[in-house]
Amino acid sequence: MTDTRAKRGRPRAFDRAEALTAATRLFWERGYEATSIGELTEAMGIRPGSLYAAFGDKKSLFKEAVHCYGRSPVGAFMGVALEEEPTARAAFTRILREAAVIYPDPAHPAGCLTISAATNVTLQDAEVEAFLRNLRNGNLGVFEARLRVAQQAGELSDAANPRALAAYFAAVIQGMSQRARDGATAAELTETAELALVAWPAARH
Repeated sequence: MTDTRAKRGRPRAFDRAEALTAATRLFWERGYEATSIGELTEAMGIRPGSLYAAFGDKKSLFKEAVHCYGRSPVGAFMGVALEEEPTARAAFTRILREAAVIYPDPAHPAGCLTISAATNVTLQDAEVEAFLRNLRNGNLGVFEARLRVAQQAGELSDAANPRALAAYFAAVIQGMSQRARDGATAAELTETAELALVAWPAARH
């Protein structure tokens, strides 16, 4: 006869990585504010007590979900392009063209989680909005740093403005994310990407 006394009261085991992936997808689809604890636990297949024990509160879960997203191929493509491409122009060309395909891909929620997940947050959740804003501004800083290196290498003319160019491409990428959420296709976003690349300044002569 099996002794079940040791199991009595023990919380049901679950795959933490799978649960986090489910939470990430739900936050990505609905945003932080519109996603309730009840919806999260249902999607993750766990009880509220298990969520709090494993992830902390909703804000902590969201922050971990964003970091999970950032490590995924869908969330990391910009950093990968900047690291792998030999020139800044090749890197930004790849980023824009890949964003045009990734953001409207029906295999996952449209757009970028980091860009869209904190819309319409309440005052008590301003920390979440600031968290995502800091991540986006961090990406902007990475863009600018790469462009300054390109300018020093002669890839951009001395007249080029790396700060303004970084801000421009960040604005285009954020706009592409929103357009994808509004139903824009990969073909439409590719047209946007190609138009944006026309703004690339001349190299140093």
